[in-house]
Amino acid sequence: MFHIVLQSLSELADPVTILAILLASFYGLFVGAIPGLTATLATALLVPIAFLLDPVPALATIVTMQAMAIFAGDIPAALVRMPGTPATAAYTEDSHALSLQGKVHLVFGIDVLGSALGGVMGAIALIVGAPLLMEFALQFTSFEYFWLALLGLSTAAFIATESPVKGMLSVLIGLFLSTIGIDITLGFPRFTFGSSNLLGGISFIPAMIGLFGLAEVLRNVLRGEMHTSLARLEHKAMLRPALPILWRYRVNMVRGGVIGLLVGALPGAGADIAAWLAYGAAKKFSKAPEQFGKGALEPLVDAGVANNSALAGAWIPALVFGIPGDSVTAIVIGILMLKGLRPGPVIFQQYTDVLVSIYITFILANLLMIPMGYLAIRASSHVLRVPRNILMPAILLMCIVGAYAINNSAFDIGLMLVMGILGFLLESYGFPVAPIVLGLVLGPILEQNFMISLIKSQWGLSPFFLRPVSAILGGITLLVWILPLLPLCKKLLRFQE
Repeated sequence: MFHIVLQSLSELADPVTILAILLASFYGLFVGAIPGLTATLATALLVPIAFLLDPVPALATIVTMQAMAIFAGDIPAALVRMPGTPATAAYTEDSHALSLQGKVHLVFGIDVLGSALGGVMGAIALIVGAPLLMEFALQFTSFEYFWLALLGLSTAAFIATESPVKGMLSVLIGLFLSTIGIDITLGFPRFTFGSSNLLGGISFIPAMIGLFGLAEVLRNVLRGEMHTSLARLEHKAMLRPALPILWRYRVNMVRGGVIGLLVGALPGAGADIAAWLAYGAAKKFSKAPEQFGKGALEPLVDAGVANNSALAGAWIPALVFGIPGDSVTAIVIGILMLKGLRPGPVIFQQYTDVLVSIYITFILANLLMIPMGYLAIRASSHVLRVPRNILMPAILLMCIVGAYAINNSAFDIGLMLVMGILGFLLESYGFPVAPIVLGLVLGPILEQNFMISLIKSQWGLSPFFLRPVSAILGGITLLVWILPLLPLCKKLLRFQE
C-alpha cells in the first residue's frame, strides 16, 4: 500500500497535474462566484479538456473544481443575496443578513473554514467507506444491481425534488432517451427513425452539456439578471475570528458533516439536498430558531459543512456501484468510461493507484481551498461584475466545442442544442433536469440487469426478493415509492370522514 501511495503522489506531483489543479481552482472559484452558474455546468464544460488528459489529472481537475465552486457559491450569497450555486441557497438569507450587519468578514471566515473541514470529513469517509463497500459489492448479482439502479432513480424522483410528480416525469424522460439505439437484449434498433447517428444511442456528454450548459445560457440571456448592489467588503481578518465560532458550534459541524455524507452517498441526492436537510436539523435543535433567516450563524456552520462533505459522499456509490450520487458524479462516470475505467468493485482491484490519487486530491483540494478562497474573497467584487454579454457567449462557445470534441460529430452539436432547449423548457415549468441525466446513466444499467435477471430466473419475479440483499434493497425502493403517497391517503380519509 505504501508503494501505491508513493506512486499516486508522484503522479500528482507531475507538472501537468499541478497546473491542471491550479487552473481548475481558479476556474471553479470563478464559476461558483457567478450567480446562476453551477458546479455541474462547470464540470460539463471541463469534459473536452478531461478527455485530452490522463485519468489522474482529469479526475483531479474535476475534484478540485467542484470543491472550489461549491465554496465560491457562498461569496455572492453574502454580498448580493444570490446563491452562486444551488448548494448555497439554504443559508443565503442568513449570510446576507450578517453581511448587512457589518459581519461579512466573519461570514467568509466561517464559509471557507467550514467548507474545508466539511470537505476533509467527506474525503476521510470516502477513503474508509469505499473499500469497505467494495467488499460488499463483490457479492452483488444482477438482481441487486437492478434494485440499486431503481433505488437511485426513485430517490432522484421522490426525495431530491420538490415535486415528486415532476421528478418522476423527468426520470421517465431520461429513461426514454436511454432506450434510443440498439436494443441491449435483442439487437433491434429502437426510436432511431432511420437515422444511423442514433444507432449508438443518445451520446451522454453532448446531451448533458445541453441540459446544463446551453439551458443555463438561455435562462440567463432571457431573464437578463444583473447584480447591482454589493454589501461592503471590509479588509478585516477573516479566519481568526471564525475559529472560536466553529469551536462553539462543533456539534453542529459534526452533525452537518454526517448529514452531508449520508445524503451525498444516497443516489440522486447531492449537496443541494444535504444543505437543506442540515439547515432543517440545525433549526430543529437550535435554542433560537426564530433567528434563522435573519442572521443566524448556525445555518452557515451546519449547511456549509454538509454541502461540502456531500461532494465526497457522492463519489462512494459512483465508484463502488457505478451509480451516480449526483449530477457531477454522473459526468464523472462518463469520463471514467471514456478512459476505459469502468466503475464498480473491479476498479478497486485493477486501478488502485488512480483511486488513491483521487483520495489524496480530495484532501489537497480542501486544504488548498483556504488560501485560494481567501484570495477569491478579496477579488470577489470584481468577479461579480463580469458583463453577461461577454460571459454568456463564451459559455455557449465552450458548449459547442465540448459537444463536438467527444465524437468529432456535427450531429452531436445538434443534439446538444435540442437537449438545451428541452432542459430550458422543462425548468421553466418547474421540472428538474438532474433526474433526466440520472435516467440516461442508469437506464442501460436498469434494463440490462433486469433482462439478465429475468433470463436467469426463467421469467420469474420471485428471485428478485429471495436473495437477502436484493430483498432489502427492493423493500427500501418500495418504501421510497409508498412514503410520498401517505399524505395523499390521509387527505382522502379525512375527506371521506
